[in-house]
Amino acid sequence: MDLTKSRFSQEEYDRYIYGSAEVIGLMCLKVFTHNDRTQYALLKESAQALGSAFQKVNFLRDFGSDQKERSRIYFPNVKGSYLLQDEKKMIEQDIQLDFDKAFEGIKRIPSNSRLGVYVAYRYYRMLLMVLSRTDASSLTSCRMRISDRSKYYILLKSYIRYSFNIL
Repeated sequence: MDLTKSRFSQEEYDRYIYGSAEVIGLMCLKVFTHNDRTQYALLKESAQALGSAFQKVNFLRDFGSDQKERSRIYFPNVKGSYLLQDEKKMIEQDIQLDFDKAFEGIKRIPSNSRLGVYVAYRYYRMLLMVLSRTDASSLTSCRMRISDRSKYYILLKSYIRYSFNIL
C-alpha cells in the first residue's frame, strides 16, 4: 500500500485495516483456539472486528499527528484537512459497531485467553469513550490517553468480571 498518499479511498482504507489489524486478530485467534478450525470459523468475524476497532481508535486518537506530521488522513469520509464533528460522530459509530461484533466473540473464546483479550477490549472502549467526549477540533492539537489510574481500574474490574464469569 502506498503510504505516501495523503488521502485514502474507502477501498484503500478497508484494505489497510484488514492488512494491518484484522489479520492480527486472526493470527491471535489461531493461537487462542489452538487451531481448532470449527471454533476459529465461528469466531473469525469477531476477531477481525476487534482488530479493526483497535486500529480505527488508533487512527482517531492520532488524527492530529497523522495530519500534521505525515499529511495523511486515513478516514475516507473526512472531506477537508481537519475533522468535523459530524464526521467524527460517524467514525465513532462505525467503531462502536466493530466493538459490538467483537464482544460477542470475546464471550466465546477459550477462557484461558479471554481475560487478556477482554482487558484490551475494555481499554480501547474507554479510549473511544474519552475520544467521543472530546471535540473534533481538539483532536488536532492533543493526543488523548487513558490515565494510569483508569488503566488499573480497567484491569481490576475486568479481572473481577472474568473471575465471576459476568462478561
